[in-house]
Amino acid sequence: MVRLFGTDGVRGVAGEDLTAQLAMDVARAAASVLHNTGAFAAAEEAGGRPLAVVGRDPRASGEFLEAAVVAGLAGSGVDVLRLGVIPTPAVAFLTRDLGADLGVMLSASHNPAPDNGIKLFGRGGFKLPDAVEDEIEAHLGMPPRRRSELAAGFGRVTDATTEPDLYLNHLLASVAHHAAGNGAGGPLAGLTVVVDCAHGAAAGFAPRLLQRAGAKVIAIGVKPDGHNINAGCGSTHLETLSAEVTKHRADAGIAHDGDADRCLAVGADGEVIDGDQILAVLALAMASRGELPGNTVVSTVMSNLGFRNAMQDAGITVVETAVGDRYVLEAMRDGQFSLGGEQSGHIIMLEHATTGDGLLTALHLLATAARQALPLADVAAVMTKYPQVLVNVPGVDKARVSASAELASAVAAAKEKLGTSGRVLVRPSGTEPAVRVMVEAVGIEQAQQTADRLAAAVRAAG
Repeated sequence: MVRLFGTDGVRGVAGEDLTAQLAMDVARAAASVLHNTGAFAAAEEAGGRPLAVVGRDPRASGEFLEAAVVAGLAGSGVDVLRLGVIPTPAVAFLTRDLGADLGVMLSASHNPAPDNGIKLFGRGGFKLPDAVEDEIEAHLGMPPRRRSELAAGFGRVTDATTEPDLYLNHLLASVAHHAAGNGAGGPLAGLTVVVDCAHGAAAGFAPRLLQRAGAKVIAIGVKPDGHNINAGCGSTHLETLSAEVTKHRADAGIAHDGDADRCLAVGADGEVIDGDQILAVLALAMASRGELPGNTVVSTVMSNLGFRNAMQDAGITVVETAVGDRYVLEAMRDGQFSLGGEQSGHIIMLEHATTGDGLLTALHLLATAARQALPLADVAAVMTKYPQVLVNVPGVDKARVSASAELASAVAAAKEKLGTSGRVLVRPSGTEPAVRVMVEAVGIEQAQQTADRLAAAVRAAG
C-alpha cells in the first residue's frame, strides 16, 4: 500500500489526487487522532476547545482546500485561526508562538500550480512524526466525532489580523545582534537586494522584511494570480533572478519557492549560491561566534563533496541524513544541534525556527555578508563546489528500481571508477514519481557521462 503522507506531507494534483473530500477527511482524522493521543488534553480539560492555525499559499486550489480543512476542523470541535496566504515557516512559528494545538499549511512548495498539499504541525511548531501521520491515515474514512462527543461544541473560525506581523518581528529580532556593527540603518543597510518571491506566499512578506532590515529592495515574482506560482521564477528558475541582479547591478539576489521554506541566492555577478554554500557560510559564521553546538552541522546525502571538504578543513563535524528536511530536523533534535539543511535551500536554524525558513535564511545570509563587508560571492567562496549532475528519471517503478541487482552492480562500478574524487547517489524521490541520479566528479564531462549511464540503467530496471 502506498503511504498517503510523503516526506513533506500529503501532495498531489488538486481536484484529482487531493480533493476537497480528502482534505476534509485528513482534517477530521487529525483532530480525532490528536484528541485520542492527548495532544488536545490541555484545552479540553480546561473546558475549552483546541486551537488550529491554517495557512495557504496563493494557488487557486488553496481556496477550496482551505475551506474543506477549516470545515473538517471546526466540525470536530477545533477552533480555527485562518491565516490566509502566508509562508509555511510562519505557520510553524505561529503554531508555537500562539500555543496552538495544530498547524496546517496548504501548499505544494516548489511544485507547479496544479499541485497542492497538506503539511501538519503539532503543538510547538514541529512537523508531526511519521507514526502520528500513519495513525491519521489509518483514521481516514472513519465516522467523525458526533456532536454529543464535543463537550465544548463546534469550533469557531476567525481571521488573523496582526498575527502575521508577529512572525516578521520575530525574524528581525533574530539578527538584532548584527546591527551593532552596521550602524543605525539595520543589519542590511547599504545593500541592494533583488528578491524573487515566485508569485508565492513570500510576496507579501519577504520584500517588507528586507526593507525593514535596512536593504534597498527590488522585488520580482510578487503578483500571484493563483496560477503563476513557481512559473519561470523563484528557486526553481534562478536564471530569472540572475538576470535581474546583473541588470540592476544589485549586491545580491534571493530566491524563494512557493511557500517560502527555501532560500537560494545569487551574487552580484549573477552566479548561483546554492543551499550547500549557504549552509557553509552560516556554519562558519556561527562557529566563529561560538554559536554552533557541538561544532556540528547536519546535512543530507545530497550535499556536495565540496561542502564536506570545507567543513573538514574548518574542524566542523558533519552529520549526514536521508534527503528531506524532516530527517535533518530529527538528527538536529536528537543531537541537540542548531544548524542543518539541504542543497535545495531548506535551511533550519533551530534556535529561531522549527522548520526550514527561507526568509530567516536570507536575512542571516545577507547579514553575514554585510557584517564581513564582503560581496556575497566572496563570502560563499568558503567552499569549492565539485561539478554535480542530477538526472530525474520519471515514470519508473521505484520498488523495482530499488530491488534491481543490475542497477546495484552499475552503481558499484561507477563508485569504484570515481574513487575518492567523486560520489554517486541513486534514490527514489520522496515527493515525485521519479528516481533521482546524482553524480559528482572532478570534471563536468565525467559526471555527466556517468549520470547518463546510470539513468539508462534505472530506466532498464524500472
